Amino acid sequence: MIRILGIDPGSRITGYGVVEFKGNQIKKIASGAIKVSEGSFPFRIKEIYDEVLLVSTRYSPTDLAIEKVFVQRNVDSALKLGQARGAAMCAAMSHVDQVYEYAPNKIKQAVVGHGHADKAQVQHMVKIILSLNELPQSDEADALACAICHCYMKKSLDRLKDSEVKL
Repeated sequence: MIRILGIDPGSRITGYGVVEFKGNQIKKIASGAIKVSEGSFPFRIKEIYDEVLLVSTRYSPTDLAIEKVFVQRNVDSALKLGQARGAAMCAAMSHVDQVYEYAPNKIKQAVVGHGHADKAQVQHMVKIILSLNELPQSDEADALACAICHCYMKKSLDRLKDSEVKL
């Protein structure tokens, strides 16, 4: 069994989701969204760090699955997002054995079936995959989707390793 902390980084809202993965079963342990204050950017980054550290300490994940930063038009936003992502990674690093990074389209592909799915589709599929009673909030769903993507990737990698040994 592995316990995965999925992170959807954001400079204002950072989603997190913790799942356990054993065999073919994925079980949600916890999830939520870290909404930082309106303070200065360095203090918002510290809030992200502190909250992810708290989640990591409470749930003891073995793996961290985090969404990669993508740059569209606004370089300043991408830099801020990268800093928020770095704060989350650093906070989790004292608890996890491995860090795995996934592009947003790879996460959507794994969870929905195509890489250009919208947020509502991701929320719906996360609800179905984890047998949740209600739709998770958007940032929370994205973090859980990242963790689910890692479960699927890990399962595929384990199958590959098993087949290489038999050759």
